[in-house]
Amino acid sequence: MPMSIFPKPVSPRSALGDFWTYFSEKRAHKWPLLGLAMAITWVIVWVFILDGKTNTGPRQNKIMYVQSWDANRPDAVIIAKQKADLARGEMLLAKKQKEMQKVADMVGIEWREEAARNHAKREEALKAINAMLDKRLEKAEAAEAAAATGPTSKKVARP
Repeated sequence: MPMSIFPKPVSPRSALGDFWTYFSEKRAHKWPLLGLAMAITWVIVWVFILDGKTNTGPRQNKIMYVQSWDANRPDAVIIAKQKADLARGEMLLAKKQKEMQKVADMVGIEWREEAARNHAKREEALKAINAMLDKRLEKAEAAEAAAATGPTSKKVARP
């Protein structure tokens, strides 16, 4: 006995009959609900169509430049570069914060109290980091100076 797709009490003919009976009755909410169902269905289909076109093209090759350094560069140079990078990062962060603060002013978000509190914490942390880097820089410069003026190794003649 072949298995039918629909369960026993349902057939395509009875389903179409129920559909026709529902739409032949006079109900006030019939057409708005039909319109809403069609709109939701169209939105879902439209989103799938848009999503199908997203990130499907081949990616362009992106060139990445990597900075290379001398393997024998002294610690003092490395620490000085860290200090410069920290200052540059803070400058970029301040610039970005100014942009975001303009947006917050346009939207009406109050940011000044929290920004003042965070600025104080940030300044304290930066002072601690810069003090630590200064100590390391002094140690590195002292070690380099000691190595430059220190005794040179003498070659021992072997018999």
